[in-house]
Amino acid sequence: MKRRTAILLTVITSLLLAVFFLFPAWMVLRQAFEGHRADGTFFFTLEFISMVLRNPIYQEGLINALVLGVASTLASLLIAMPLALVGQRFEYPGKRVLGVLVLAPLILPPFVGAVGIKQLLGCNGALNALLIRLGAMDVRVPYDWLANGRFFGIIAMNALHLYPILYLNIAAALVKLDPTLEQAAQNLGCPPWKRFWRVTLPLTMPGVFAGAAIVFIWAFTELGVPLVFDYARVAPVQIFDGIKGLDKNPLPYALSAILLLVAIGVFVLSKWAVGSSRHGSTPRPQGRASAARCGPWRAAACSALFLGVFVLAVLPHLGVVLLSVAGRWYGTILPEQFTLHHYLEALGNGLVVPSIHNSLLYAGSATLLALVCGLAVAWVVERSDLRCRGWLDALVMLPLAVPGLVMAFGYLALSQEGKVFHCLIGSGGSPFLLLAIAYAIRRLPYVVRAAVAGLQQSNPALEEAASSLGASPARVLRRIALPLITANLAAGAILAFAFAMMEVSDSLILAQKTQHFPITKAIYTLLGTLGNGTELAAALGVWSMVFLTTSIVGATVLGGTRGGVLKL
Repeated sequence: MKRRTAILLTVITSLLLAVFFLFPAWMVLRQAFEGHRADGTFFFTLEFISMVLRNPIYQEGLINALVLGVASTLASLLIAMPLALVGQRFEYPGKRVLGVLVLAPLILPPFVGAVGIKQLLGCNGALNALLIRLGAMDVRVPYDWLANGRFFGIIAMNALHLYPILYLNIAAALVKLDPTLEQAAQNLGCPPWKRFWRVTLPLTMPGVFAGAAIVFIWAFTELGVPLVFDYARVAPVQIFDGIKGLDKNPLPYALSAILLLVAIGVFVLSKWAVGSSRHGSTPRPQGRASAARCGPWRAAACSALFLGVFVLAVLPHLGVVLLSVAGRWYGTILPEQFTLHHYLEALGNGLVVPSIHNSLLYAGSATLLALVCGLAVAWVVERSDLRCRGWLDALVMLPLAVPGLVMAFGYLALSQEGKVFHCLIGSGGSPFLLLAIAYAIRRLPYVVRAAVAGLQQSNPALEEAASSLGASPARVLRRIALPLITANLAAGAILAFAFAMMEVSDSLILAQKTQHFPITKAIYTLLGTLGNGTELAAALGVWSMVFLTTSIVGATVLGGTRGGVLKL
């Protein structure tokens, strides 16, 4: 009975993933490589890919996307590596609190932070006002940081948002590092820098590769930040702009396919690099290097490093908060007047309140779907003996590697009139089902990892005892398994719900009509509205940040009540 249930759950979840994950990705690839003859037959062709690669505009967009991906990854590594080394090797004041604070950028959406950075770096922004006050800039010739440094601004926003991913991976690799290897090198007279390059860095490369792949894919396909910065010369924005001519123009499909192939190639390469590394399978050492106590000046420097990175990372979001309460902010370091009028006006805006309602509806439905599917997958992976359970677990994690932009583009193409997913479009063009499914597939890995962690911590003997007494699988799940992993499921569900609320790619592409806009699409629309649209977008962004931060704290507390660790 248990085996039949596992097979049934595997078949159902595999079909769902095949239809709503693999099929849209395959459709994008097919449209990019499929030509049409006059008699209606199809044939394989590289013509569309070749047209994209020969087009100077698309060439520039792809090159810029690659440079953004590589530069953002390197910048994130430059921030994350010192933080991980200092956090692992030294004791300093406020270590535990500061270690949590530097993870804050991961839960603050860069799409919202970009709104604040525009206010800080504009011609009449806070930075120029500060430089003029200090006498370092001529008031008659203010420097336009955004116009002249927009590309580097995107890199900075990506790095300040994504460095926690590398930090967590490198820190985990350092924990597994055998301290006797570094001690042996030190005893042989190896200086600290040489010891880092010859011993520490090679041993942490599996963690670097794993984190760098995620950071690169994220930055390479980032849509929200370039849109807010009005930077159209990058491939994701070019795909977004190509939506209008989707039926007649195959080039957006080809461009999406190139992004997908590059992302999958990087993901596979990182897996190969980790697997082929002679250090990738090093057993966990029995001992663990203890953090060294250092002098007051060095300890203060360590604390200052963490605090400085945190302040720099949240500075864009501080700009959003100040903008949301600014009555007048033009050519000054801080707003000249403060007001809560923008928050009150946003509540009466015809775009803001419906967008909150829509996001709650989309994200709530997606979370329920992800919970059901995630629990089924976790039970098969942890409680069955099927040989294919490893493949199912790997398939569920693939949405982390496939760009959300490509998936959203595939959903949009399949939901056109006469296409397979058109039945998911409701009356009046409502994308409710489409967005709920898209959100659920993208956030399913969060729920699966949380459920797997819970099942690993619970004793399967309790479930086996109930089954031996004649309890059905459904009763065992309801009365035994679920109560034991409730905290883990709640933590995973909160994470999935919170990140679905702030999803950018799916929201911007799939929500076409104003009455169906979620929060992120409403923020983007308000930014282009004359008058106080920017201030209203900032107010909505602050609400989003508060909600997301509260959700993450709740997930951490719930996950910690059972000692669960959410590993992605």
